[in-house]
Amino acid sequence: MTYDKLSPPTTGAKITFHNGEPSVPDDPIIPYIRGDGTGIDLWPASQRVFDAAVEKAYGGKRKINWFKVFVGDEACDTYGTYQYLPEDSLTAIREYGVAIKGPLTTPIGGGIRSLNVALRQIFDLYACVRPCKYYAGTPSPHRTPEKLDVIIYRENTEDIYLGIEWKQGSEIADRLIKFLNEDLIPATPEHGKKQIPLDAGIGIKPISKKGSQRLVRRAMKHALRLPKAKQMVTLVHKGNIMKYTEGAFRDWGYELVTSEFRDECVTERESWILGNKERKPDITFEENARQIDPGYNALTADKKEKICAEVKEVLEKIWDSHGKGQWKEKVMVNDRIADSIFQQIQTRPDEYSILATMNLNGDYLSDAAAAIVGGLGMGPGANIGDECAIFEATHGTAPKHAGLDRVNPGSLILSGVMMLEYMGWQEAADLITKGISAAIANREVTYDLARMMEPPVEPPLKCSEFAEAIIQHF
Repeated sequence: MTYDKLSPPTTGAKITFHNGEPSVPDDPIIPYIRGDGTGIDLWPASQRVFDAAVEKAYGGKRKINWFKVFVGDEACDTYGTYQYLPEDSLTAIREYGVAIKGPLTTPIGGGIRSLNVALRQIFDLYACVRPCKYYAGTPSPHRTPEKLDVIIYRENTEDIYLGIEWKQGSEIADRLIKFLNEDLIPATPEHGKKQIPLDAGIGIKPISKKGSQRLVRRAMKHALRLPKAKQMVTLVHKGNIMKYTEGAFRDWGYELVTSEFRDECVTERESWILGNKERKPDITFEENARQIDPGYNALTADKKEKICAEVKEVLEKIWDSHGKGQWKEKVMVNDRIADSIFQQIQTRPDEYSILATMNLNGDYLSDAAAAIVGGLGMGPGANIGDECAIFEATHGTAPKHAGLDRVNPGSLILSGVMMLEYMGWQEAADLITKGISAAIANREVTYDLARMMEPPVEPPLKCSEFAEAIIQHF
């Protein structure tokens, strides 16, 4: 490839993709985006940790060849005003497949709403993966943060983040409201006499079957790699209100897992039906239906018949493969209403493992879960597609702290751990996890964690010193 202002490494090889999975050479070229604001401190510290871990784990047999590319404010300095996302950088990421980045600014006046969202949409990085795990010693507002160990799979390309909306009072908004109020809403009996206020802004919330199912598919594949005790996928949705978007996400998720992963999974409702028959082998379909649906007796005859038919179908289809306790060795797939899961990750956190959800729910939920285990400073993130993956710090740029060598590099470092795991370099990833755990437990931390510890740590480590502490604990 040719570039305007970039110079790729002269050594190293490209990561390629086959059926959505990376094929990684021992000397991959990996583009990196330093990031804006505190990225000037975070990246050098993080790169030092990555290189040290790879060297110690593989003794020179493996090496990352870093390729600096420009996005954000640094790109404007190099390419000109408003050139936040130069074609050079997009070409490099597309060519080499896997990249990592520090925090990026949200441009003002440059025509791009969000650089992070733009990168996800340009490269179709449909799965935002956010692990939320507690590291012993990290200050937390929660009484038992160690009970939370979840991985959030957030759909990354659809929902309201698609950004299709019209301003209140604009010609298109007024035309659309008129069309909806006069033609479409009255033609749909279930909407009754609803009307959209004439002074409203309008946005759309597209949720597709393809987008939903490819996210759930990736979440299921991840679940199958976990220890048996953690093999659970929870579909998070607000389908009780938004039936044809969020409710469809739930239904399409169940359809996907019970077709493509039939031998490896069981749904929560199926487990109730199987369990009832295991406890009482001669149980009738109707008695089983009554036990799985507490409101059964109050249902109409046709609804009772439907549930009985469901019980019959489950037992006929999967009793031989899942019955007699076999389902307990499968990946459990259930679903929870979005507002309920916010409560349950605090009150019953150890009951959940992988949470698969749509874009907006996932945005809220990942930040809330990160707060329980110590905040965004310790929250890693990945954006993964079938032909590209970008790993990222999940916090903001904090420009007032830039250049002071004081911020916590934990989020970017742990995102690098995710990148190494994704590449199959588990030994290097484990060294970093061990190092960061030991440094925090030993109270060797930056100011954001130091000030919340009891007693507070004085003096806290600098950003660069925290990186060195992690390496010393390998």
